[in-house]
Amino acid sequence: MAKYLVIVESPAKVKTIKKFLGSNYEVAASNGHVRDLPKSQMGIDLENDFEPKYITIRGKGELLAKLRKSAKKADKIYLATDPDREGEAISWHLTKALKEDEKKMHRISFNEITKTAVKASIKQARGLDMKLVDAQQTRRILDRMVGYSISPVLWAKVKRGLSAGRVQSVALRIICDREEEINAFIPEEYWTLEGNFGIQGERKPLQAKFYGKEKKISVANKEQMDAIIQELSDAKCQVSDVKKGKRTKNAPLPFTTSTLQQEAAKTLNFSTQKTMRLAQQLYEGVDIKGAGTVGIITYLRTDSTRISAEADAAAKAYIHDKYGEEYVAKTGVGREKGKKIQDAHEAIRPTDIARTPLSIKESLSRDQYRLYQLIWKRFTASRMQAALYETTSVKIAAGEYMFTVAASRVLFEGFQSVYSQEEDQKKEENLLSVNLEEGMPLTLKKLTPEQHFTQPPAHYTEASLVKTLEELGIGRPSTYAPTITTIIGRRYVAKENKNLYITELGEAVNHIMMQAFPSIVDVNFTAMMEGLLDCVEAGTVEWKTVIRNFYPDLERDVQAAVRELEEVKIEDEVTDTICEECGRNMVIKYGPHGRFLACPGFPECRNTKPYLEKIGVPCPKCGKDVVLKKTKKGRKYYGCEDNPDCDFMSWQKPSKEKCPNCGNYLLEKGNKLVCSQETCGYVTVKPKETEEPGV
Repeated sequence: MAKYLVIVESPAKVKTIKKFLGSNYEVAASNGHVRDLPKSQMGIDLENDFEPKYITIRGKGELLAKLRKSAKKADKIYLATDPDREGEAISWHLTKALKEDEKKMHRISFNEITKTAVKASIKQARGLDMKLVDAQQTRRILDRMVGYSISPVLWAKVKRGLSAGRVQSVALRIICDREEEINAFIPEEYWTLEGNFGIQGERKPLQAKFYGKEKKISVANKEQMDAIIQELSDAKCQVSDVKKGKRTKNAPLPFTTSTLQQEAAKTLNFSTQKTMRLAQQLYEGVDIKGAGTVGIITYLRTDSTRISAEADAAAKAYIHDKYGEEYVAKTGVGREKGKKIQDAHEAIRPTDIARTPLSIKESLSRDQYRLYQLIWKRFTASRMQAALYETTSVKIAAGEYMFTVAASRVLFEGFQSVYSQEEDQKKEENLLSVNLEEGMPLTLKKLTPEQHFTQPPAHYTEASLVKTLEELGIGRPSTYAPTITTIIGRRYVAKENKNLYITELGEAVNHIMMQAFPSIVDVNFTAMMEGLLDCVEAGTVEWKTVIRNFYPDLERDVQAAVRELEEVKIEDEVTDTICEECGRNMVIKYGPHGRFLACPGFPECRNTKPYLEKIGVPCPKCGKDVVLKKTKKGRKYYGCEDNPDCDFMSWQKPSKEKCPNCGNYLLEKGNKLVCSQETCGYVTVKPKETEEPGV
């Protein structure tokens, strides 16, 4: 009997796939890549047309020896690594490392780990797709060139184990840019007005929002609001217009990697890394009671919203049986327009829609269950009819002014009977309890004015950063989670209460990257490189051409940075703080967590202490010095040096100046000074700093 060897990436898949195949099949795992560029050097032969030098990954020798032994005994070898660029490259490296006749090697791939999919893939075995391999090689070499060329410059400039990356540096810049926007933001005052109108014979008043006259009026201050309220005090009120209509809300598209990460972050509070880890477990196989180990979702790295005809038909049959004919979508849900989508894979969906979350809850961990439920509901909803609403729009004339009311009522739930998001639930709150007709008289019972201030752009969260990276065309489904994990792990960014904040270290690295390597941190340049990788995959661009065009510019920038940055190299700054252990003046040094004080007598004296930088501003509460501090995770803030006895703190830099209106301290925001008391609203231009005489 013929012997077959199937090689997968992950050991978790071995048990699942072995169950689907006969006794003449052996299933083994490569544990990811078996060959890679060496860690000790760039590993690219710059003199020989950028030829990569691959070596066996340290620690993989024993595993490879076992795989070679099994390969020798096999009549056919099936390479069943993941169905993407990375998986294709792993299969290619295996063909090189196993040293077997290439005619014995066959590539198989499947979008889901089910008996049907695995058996079908063996019947459709193919050769390696070298275009996919070349696209992966190009990405790997570009990333290696950037990391190994720029990181040494950062070591020389900022010191100690920092790193740059082709995608991570752009992600860092995006977060820095947002932080600058937030810091420079100046709130603007505005007012809203709500009116309570009595209806004859009705106990419950009608609530309406102030609109204006023929055009919407924006109310900027209290004086303007008081004048409007004065005019409304004796105004006659009536319903001036009632419009009824219908609105449909279309079913959502099934999940891609990016939208799954965003929705899991919003609804389940999962980090991108956690979402991908759990999704990987659901894809590779879960031990289901009565069914054994089986993959319950399709492949998790995809930017396509396409669904196979079989899965679409199965979903519609399920919906027809469970909910009724009227709930079944009449047409397939289309893909998002205007996006370049790699359509090799389907969207993320359950492998069997009949396997409901509740039916397998006991076989899953709590978090696996919650993620599977999210995927199942979203996919089921995507095959269902749109929700239908009846809308009512009412205009109320109050003297010369107008108030408006908008309400909606569900006529047909459609997909929302399975899957609804927070914004859908909020819209349901405003319902009209009475039928209003044009000309109906109303009585103005109460006016409620409210002061507001415009808010700065929100700090990035993992979900919103993934969305931005995707919209800008930076990175691919497989890169979002590792990119965010890297910048948090290197302490360039701190994560607090879902939000991402730039650290002092992140600011320093970004400043150098912007100064010395503007093209690497240029959003458009990085997106263009992603487009070129897609062209390599499509076979329209030769992979070495991308490398040949990229490296000379990078080398020129690195050489310029080495020359110019050395001229402004920061020496250790000597402080007035005396080392208690040896009496020397301590110096400011940079470490992985930012600046700290260290004794210059190292290694004889190893004394270190936190560096508290005085900003030359007295504490508004107690008069002692305000110092620049950092949270445990590295986010900057300003606090009193006498903490914990004095609890003053501010996320933004306070000024020596006091507000002439209310006496509170002012905050520096870009080139403006803004009162720290938001309701005051005082803003002035920051005075230019003058040089001291004799300087």
